[in-house]
Amino acid sequence: MPKQSARDWIATARTLSQALPYLQRYDGAVVVIKLGGHAMGDDTAMEEFARDVVLMRMVGVNPVVVHGGGPMINAMLDKLGVTSDFVGGRRVTDAATIEVVEMVLSGRVNKRIVQAIGAQGGKAVGLSGKDAGLMICDRTDPALGFVGTPSDVNAGFLRDLFDKGIVPVIAPIGMGRAGETFNVNGDTAAGAIAAALRADRLLLLTDVAGVKNAAGDVQEELSAETIREMTEAGVIAGGMIPKTETALAAIEGGVRGVVILDGRAPNACLLELYTEHGAGTLIRPAHRMGR
Repeated sequence: MPKQSARDWIATARTLSQALPYLQRYDGAVVVIKLGGHAMGDDTAMEEFARDVVLMRMVGVNPVVVHGGGPMINAMLDKLGVTSDFVGGRRVTDAATIEVVEMVLSGRVNKRIVQAIGAQGGKAVGLSGKDAGLMICDRTDPALGFVGTPSDVNAGFLRDLFDKGIVPVIAPIGMGRAGETFNVNGDTAAGAIAAALRADRLLLLTDVAGVKNAAGDVQEELSAETIREMTEAGVIAGGMIPKTETALAAIEGGVRGVVILDGRAPNACLLELYTEHGAGTLIRPAHRMGR
């Protein structure tokens, strides 16, 4: 590691001092993080993310990690020769596919994140929505097979883990009322969990800088009302629509603020929580504007 100069150390100390108001603000807060995109596929990014999560826990935040894993699922389906049908551009999750989805998400992907957090000195436990009735789901659309929408979340179980200093790492696999296994969109799962916990922040890590206006400029902050207007005008389109819909649903469910931020940026979560500028687009009700 290159030797730091006295000026570098002074800058580090100043940064820590300036972070004090934010450390105080988030002491005891619940922050739900949807992990996906770049950080999922890059070992260095995963290590950095895990370090940030452990730091958050050490300074009093209660982080919850909810992860995706679409590319890993696709790779395993191809490897096993499992073919899928599509309805309206969305994959049908049949009985064979849901077995692979659960195996990949609850197994390989989930445990990789748990191991990364442990390697940085944290305590994490890997879960799916089937553990302790964490996420009970209803079938989203019969045409899509075993795809579920969360209807009940066992928030008390997660709070028990907070009390023990444990970081929950949750695979978006839900359980039906008749014991079925459901595949749940990762953003949707994170939003439902954040709402059940009345989280202070829901951070949706993506591979884009944030929500952009009609001119292509990233917006630092938007009200829920403005998000609706931008969607109706077609400014928010494509893959950003489901993320902003998740944000709106979470806010309506009691989450204080949702941030769509660029997970490719180093220390994105720390930049968002502990600096004045933040690191993405903050979405809040109009009466709560301001980071």
